[in-house]
Amino acid sequence: MRHVYKAKSILKCVFCIPILLYISYLTPSSVSYLVGWLPMDKCSVTHGEKLRLDKSADATLDLWSRTDVQTCTSWGAPVIWDGMFKPDLYDQWHKRDQSSVALTVFAVGRYLDAYLGVFLNSSEHHFMVDLPVTYYVFTDVPEKVPNIKLPPHRILKVIMVERHSRWQDISMMRMRTISDVIESDIRHHYTHVFCFDVDQVFTGRFGSEALGDSVALLHAYYYRLPKIMFPFDRNPKSSAYMETGDFYYHAAVFGGSWQSVKAMTEACYKGIMEDKENNVEALWHDESHLNKYLWLHKPTKVLSPEYCWDLKIGYRSDIHFPRLLWATKHYDTLRIA
Repeated sequence: MRHVYKAKSILKCVFCIPILLYISYLTPSSVSYLVGWLPMDKCSVTHGEKLRLDKSADATLDLWSRTDVQTCTSWGAPVIWDGMFKPDLYDQWHKRDQSSVALTVFAVGRYLDAYLGVFLNSSEHHFMVDLPVTYYVFTDVPEKVPNIKLPPHRILKVIMVERHSRWQDISMMRMRTISDVIESDIRHHYTHVFCFDVDQVFTGRFGSEALGDSVALLHAYYYRLPKIMFPFDRNPKSSAYMETGDFYYHAAVFGGSWQSVKAMTEACYKGIMEDKENNVEALWHDESHLNKYLWLHKPTKVLSPEYCWDLKIGYRSDIHFPRLLWATKHYDTLRIA
């Protein structure tokens, strides 16, 4: 079976090479459009076989409602796309199970003024709206956090953090901060944790169907590309080193049970510190370490790029309902110490 899978992967790369050579001569918008036609692997689970399910509600997923995309992984975890699930059923199950969510987000320096207000207000309209949610906002300027109106089952907590001189360090050091707050607070009150980048806007339901023991997100720019093009850290000196992997995951969104997220963030922080001791920095910082962890510890649920989409990619027929969008990036002004 493994040889068959390897043969399929080779054939897929062979098929992709002439397409990639052709689109390299086209405009960016044309390239993006044609990348959408690259074939995806398909779910290998047949009717009657079981997935690796986190909750009984996952047993109702219709894996065959989306024949245009990959709806499960090779290890039996579902990949969540629009049209596969019944929102009301998931919400009822998680209410009955008394699920609750801690959302962590970092708004340091100019990122607070640029993004936090829109992020929080859009979240109130779309993120786990029927479940208890507490926002853990980490910032170096607590007095500037906007005061948004929240219903009784939603809480905002503001936590002071150090502002590092480099944005890369802010990004990487959040792993330790998240792990620490899970240990000191979150684990006593919440069943699940979701970690977000602040420069994003919720535009549609981001609901309980996304909850699981260990949840990863397919990167919008790489989910259709062959693995050889994934930007893994291929530097053997880094603890994030990977020759290959299953998917390329986006660190803008990850989550799971508090136990799993604590283990995830602790492992990433350990890898980051090992690299610092060896004067090495992973290619994509905490995202590289997250990908290494999720390769070694397979997620039990994978979210499609609908759960973090960039409109600059352009039209894709498989993206039916974007739920979270990349905000406009202003790196030239925001990533200044």
